[in-house]
Amino acid sequence: MDTTTSSGLLIFWLQTDVIGKTTAFLLFSMSLLTWYLIFSKGVQMWSVRRQSDRAVDEFWNAPDLAGAVMQMQQVAPDSPFTITATEGANARAHHERHVGDKLAETLNLSEFLTRAIRRAIGRVTARLDAGLTVLASIGATAPFVGLFGTVWGIYHALVGIGISGQSTIDKVAGPVGEALIMTAFGIAVAVPAVLAYNTLTRINRSTLSELDAFAHDLHAYLTTGARLSVHDASRAEARSSKKKSRGAA
Repeated sequence: MDTTTSSGLLIFWLQTDVIGKTTAFLLFSMSLLTWYLIFSKGVQMWSVRRQSDRAVDEFWNAPDLAGAVMQMQQVAPDSPFTITATEGANARAHHERHVGDKLAETLNLSEFLTRAIRRAIGRVTARLDAGLTVLASIGATAPFVGLFGTVWGIYHALVGIGISGQSTIDKVAGPVGEALIMTAFGIAVAVPAVLAYNTLTRINRSTLSELDAFAHDLHAYLTTGARLSVHDASRAEARSSKKKSRGAA
């Protein structure tokens, strides 16, 4: 940014009224929030993706269910897969302790586990999606906030020019051009928010797809007590699809 542009922005800031300053401050706040969410969600997604494969491997390689859950909690305590497996194991233990009670008469083991696993996946999904609505809202509204700032700035500039009685092109172009910077600022805020929202949403869909496959295998294991013979193939297929999606990205 050269000296002329800097001085123009300073003049615009000094000449604009409270509404113009409030609009500029709102866009600045939206920009800060966008970059905070980009970095925080990026770190969260990276951690989830890094721990997912290890958590699943620990589960299927453990000698028993208790050991599997313990190993997952040690290597990846915050992983969605660990949360889902822990919830399923707890639900199975709870159901077994109440065999013969009204609970067991109302719901069989399969239905009880299904509810517990769905509840765990729901919590995980809410955690992964947290903040994405804010990014989408910023991406959708920031250009319009910037446009409002531009319209208000032009109106304010033209009123000032009308009062001064000087309507030559050099007197009009300066204030109007300075006001247009609000539109550019709005677009600059919106573009990172939209790109981040699309990227994070795609990563979330991939993670939740893998979690859904793991949940089906987990449900079958908890209800039958036997591991699926195809779980290795399904995991290999999921990893292959994940590598292809990463390569396409």
